Amino acid sequence: MRFIETFELLPLVNTTISLLAAFLFGTLIGVERQYRQRTAGLRTNVLVALGAAAFVDLADRIAGPVKSVQVISYVVSGVGFLGAGVIMKEGMNIRGLNTAATLWCSAAVGACTGADMIADGAVLTGFVIAGNTLLRPLANVIDRIPISEQAAEATYELRVTTSAAAAPALREKLIERLEAANYPVGDVESEEQGEDGVEIVATLVPTAVEPAELDAVAAAMESEPGVRHATWEGSVAG
Repeated sequence: MRFIETFELLPLVNTTISLLAAFLFGTLIGVERQYRQRTAGLRTNVLVALGAAAFVDLADRIAGPVKSVQVISYVVSGVGFLGAGVIMKEGMNIRGLNTAATLWCSAAVGACTGADMIADGAVLTGFVIAGNTLLRPLANVIDRIPISEQAAEATYELRVTTSAAAAPALREKLIERLEAANYPVGDVESEEQGEDGVEIVATLVPTAVEPAELDAVAAAMESEPGVRHATWEGSVAG
């Protein structure tokens, strides 16, 4: 039997220690995820860490350290696909990014233990747990800080509604007024509104704005002959 020929006690003990370390570290990471009732909880993080450790250890025993490095690269990409499965899009919101990142880190912990770098795996485990617990209050504080219009990275559009006949002249007038206010225009489009209506949409080059200045441009455009309505809006980038 090949088992008798290949069986070696000391390498088996070494593998057992590596897998046990991966199991313990994965459990520590997974407990926090399970407590917060995330999609990937205790068992998932343990299995990811164990699987990564097993593949790296197996490659090292069969072909040596060079081959195990190649296997680590495969583990990284493979766990990336697994992490994509826990990311969910709900309308404009995306959930599960942190859970996916945690799975990726669990795989890194497992790779460390599979390469017999157990102390490194322990240190990494500590950082992962700290990132998911100690940084949470700080993230909550930052989320509550209001963002000013000037500080936000946003896309701004100025919209003017007019008739089809007046649209060409008002398009040029809109560009002139925006450039005079030092807001360069990135793009201008015309959208049909009903039978004789046209909405001119001027998208500004990404920049910080003063709301009062755009209000003034919109008011000036609204006073132009043929303009039915003028307004502006901004959307903050995610």
